[in-house]
Amino acid sequence: MLSKKDISDRILVQEHFAQEHLPSEMELAEIDRYKSRIKTLLKEKNACLVAHYYTDAIVQEITEETGGCISDSLEMARFGTQRPEQTLVVAGVRFMGETAKILNPEKRVLMPTLEATCSLDIGCPIEEFSAFCDQHPDHEVVVYANTSAAVKARADWVVTSSIAVNVAEHLEEQGKKIIWAPDKHLGEYVQKQTGIEMLMWDGSCIVHEEFKAKGILELKSVYPEAAVLVHPESPDAVVEIADVVGSTTQLIKAASELPNETFIVATDRGIFYKMRQAAPGKTFIEAPTGGSGAMCRSCAHCPWMAMNGLENIISALETGEGEVLVDESLIEDARRPLQRMLDFSNSLNK
Repeated sequence: MLSKKDISDRILVQEHFAQEHLPSEMELAEIDRYKSRIKTLLKEKNACLVAHYYTDAIVQEITEETGGCISDSLEMARFGTQRPEQTLVVAGVRFMGETAKILNPEKRVLMPTLEATCSLDIGCPIEEFSAFCDQHPDHEVVVYANTSAAVKARADWVVTSSIAVNVAEHLEEQGKKIIWAPDKHLGEYVQKQTGIEMLMWDGSCIVHEEFKAKGILELKSVYPEAAVLVHPESPDAVVEIADVVGSTTQLIKAASELPNETFIVATDRGIFYKMRQAAPGKTFIEAPTGGSGAMCRSCAHCPWMAMNGLENIISALETGEGEVLVDESLIEDARRPLQRMLDFSNSLNK
């Protein structure tokens, strides 16, 4: 078990990590050149940037500077349909690019790299999932946004973490039985919140599954005033000790609205860029993960999200490489549950 001094020392290192790794003047000049090139290319190509909260701060920064969208997967999906640009550059993971293409089939969708994927997507192959659904034909199929176009096409509903509970309650009111895929932790959270029994696929996020309740409680002993913010993709033991459980957007809002000055955050550390904007002067600490160094699969940052950078954004815009293509036979079937998600979300905001 770590001593309080061990934990405190680790946090001091974490808090000063950014300052210790500030770019040199030469690196800053190179970053400025990259940014300038991206701004020029976006205008030339009639394009806009769409980035997830989990991408690196420099990617979020250029997205912000060019009037693009930095958000969760729900708002990312909505954003592309509202913009006049004919090219969308999606900085995130592959299912996000596919979602943009499904909702905007007439537009060109580029990604900095098509290699950026998601453990939830990988862990829910269409052949196995379709066979599972076929065994339960009387169930409504609800899939998380973190899935392939083919899995979405097999579904009745797509959800994000921000509306997952609402959709489950809506379906229960209609007397529907539910198949839930692929994130078992989010599914367990929805079940606990609603009391609804669901058939669940056994998938998980490699980032959120690494968070450990024991480590967070040890950290709380050093920072007893800190509020714990947890994404519902985390294991149940972590969710149980949270002060706030919510989507990325909901967690950013909580950081701004809660009176606490310190937060222990159990989600991808890419979110800190927007959290610090929303709550300047407050302290954000990464929740401990199950490993460190070579033993850590994610270390609180998705390795696929980290594949997005300024250089490959430039390359995608210059060459057109990294274009997201979705089989036309899937687009209509996949768009239906996605549009249902957007329409349902709009109804909640009325």
